Amino acid sequence: MRRPNGPRASLARCGLLAALLFAAGTPLSAAPRVPASDDTIVETLPTIAGWPREERRLRQALAQRPRDEATALAAAQAYLDLARTQGDARYAGYAMGALQAWDATAAAQTPPAVLVMRATIAQFLHDFDGAEATLKSALARQPGNAQAWITLATILRVRGRYAESDAACRALGRVGPALYGLACLAENAGLRGDHASARDTLGGLLADPAVQGAQQAGTRQWLLTTLAEIEELAGRPVAAEAFYRQALQAAPAGYLLIAYSDYLLRQNRPAEVLSLLAREPRSDAVLLRLAIAGRGPVGTDSARKVLDELQARFDAAAQRPGNAEVHAREGALFALDVEGDARRALDLARANVRLQREPIDLLLLARAANAAHDEEARGELKTLMQRTGLRDARIDALL
Repeated sequence: MRRPNGPRASLARCGLLAALLFAAGTPLSAAPRVPASDDTIVETLPTIAGWPREERRLRQALAQRPRDEATALAAAQAYLDLARTQGDARYAGYAMGALQAWDATAAAQTPPAVLVMRATIAQFLHDFDGAEATLKSALARQPGNAQAWITLATILRVRGRYAESDAACRALGRVGPALYGLACLAENAGLRGDHASARDTLGGLLADPAVQGAQQAGTRQWLLTTLAEIEELAGRPVAAEAFYRQALQAAPAGYLLIAYSDYLLRQNRPAEVLSLLAREPRSDAVLLRLAIAGRGPVGTDSARKVLDELQARFDAAAQRPGNAEVHAREGALFALDVEGDARRALDLARANVRLQREPIDLLLLARAANAAHDEEARGELKTLMQRTGLRDARIDALL
């Protein structure tokens, strides 16, 4: 069973999407570019070592066995993994395309595993409503599907619906490994402010000999990263950094690197961000953090290149139709921390929390509201925190 990346990888849960829609002077909507002919090259995907051969193999397998469930799922997972590591949603589109043999099939006749994969891709693309509906269709037919429950629990958490997420976590605990159900509930407890309980549960899971082997490095990294985030919620940055560093030692990964970069930026340590992300794939999330870190005195000659690369991606994104709210988090971060445009950042942060309500989203709204000196927005944030039940010392310090 895979732990879903989507919500955190909305940055990375934490928003590794194809491109940011918003840049300096870019309008909130743009007419889509229609190719003059089928031969027109619209975009060129990045070159990835070893991928062309693997993609040819996937395409051949799908062409030979388009309705073979195992083949389609393997291809979809390969494309989705690439979308996550590269931060490029176009590969998620290819992942969805690998499942197209069931596009005209009713959910009641579609294999549950295909439904779960379809929902996981939708989650990555921030189509949380579609993902939730698809998961519930799969669970109606296969209530023992642990992957569907953990993905549903994560989506509900991202939307700020903690009680519903708890219910999904408990269902997960009944049908899947106990570790996932307990960790799922602990993460929700930490969001509500029950930091001691969450800390004790996650610490106990980490002490279990079953997670000590090399093959469990990813599990340890997930638990340690969750602990780091809970310590940040509790207002304990020193403890948070200790867990971030342990997580990096366990298994460096995209979301973790972005989360730790954000922590370092909050601690006003941009030079460490430049070093941490220097060799990472140039995803939108990575480029955005490099742009934020490089705009001050620690910036290097490459800072201008980073901004130019971001601008090129903004321009490309503006040619593609899409939902602006999906990209609002990244747009708000860029407007606030690179452009210094507090009003535009606030507009985008407000749009973003209509879609997702993770701590990073509400913290971004708080920062933008303060920068714009907008008391109405601060009041909206207080109401939203009461409604969701989120407790975050960082936000409290701003309010």
